Amino acid sequence: MAAPNIVNVTAIYGKTAVLAVTTSATAIVTNSAASGKVLKINALYVANVDGTNNADVTVDVFRSSVAYKIANTVVVPADASLSILDQSIYLEEGDSLRLTANANSDLEAVCSYEDIS
Repeated sequence: MAAPNIVNVTAIYGKTAVLAVTTSATAIVTNSAASGKVLKINALYVANVDGTNNADVTVDVFRSSVAYKIANTVVVPADASLSILDQSIYLEEGDSLRLTANANSDLEAVCSYEDIS
């Protein structure tokens, strides 16, 4: 099934996803294939919870086994947070929004999105 025409939706659910970012690319939000939905990503924040060391974050949209970078090894200073998105993006069916860090246990992410069907 194709993603819905967002002019004629029947439901919009506001959601928030959280993730402890690791050195392995991990999805914070996934729109499964044949979901019949589109996911509107409104905000993505990454916080560095390490009080001493900076950490790098990479964010990508994963589609058809290809990672398309939104942010690539961007520094998040110690005890600081970073807003990754300036504007909303959509995840189509089969897409995932993934994050990767250069160190485990330093970064946490919060993603606000709408589940539209």
